[in-house]
Amino acid sequence: MAQKSDAAYKTISEVSDMLSVPAHVLRFWEGKFSQLKPMKRSGGRRYYRQDDIALLGLIKTLLYDEGYTIKGAQASLSRRRRADSGQEPQQAAPLPPETPAAISAPRLAEAAGLLAQAQARLDRLIAQL
Repeated sequence: MAQKSDAAYKTISEVSDMLSVPAHVLRFWEGKFSQLKPMKRSGGRRYYRQDDIALLGLIKTLLYDEGYTIKGAQASLSRRRRADSGQEPQQAAPLPPETPAAISAPRLAEAAGLLAQAQARLDRLIAQL
């Protein structure tokens, strides 16, 4: 079997294998990220362009590696698109890489509560010793 050119359109199964992400997750991301629009042929078969694959790689990085939520990743992609098109407001300071947009006050409060519960359990266990 001849190997496809790197510039050739890829099927969802090929992209799934390339990115190590299940095909159903790629289809889910299509519904959540408006920038992602693979070409669809009759019968609904998806074909991904190189730009689509690059965007999927970025989405995977934001969600899996950087810990963004879907909503946080959407906001990050929107900010990047505005910055790339020159529409980003001058006063908007980018977040430092170690502070993903997914970290919000409610999530921090939840984490603090869980830590307090864990500390209380540890204190009870130590008291039993």
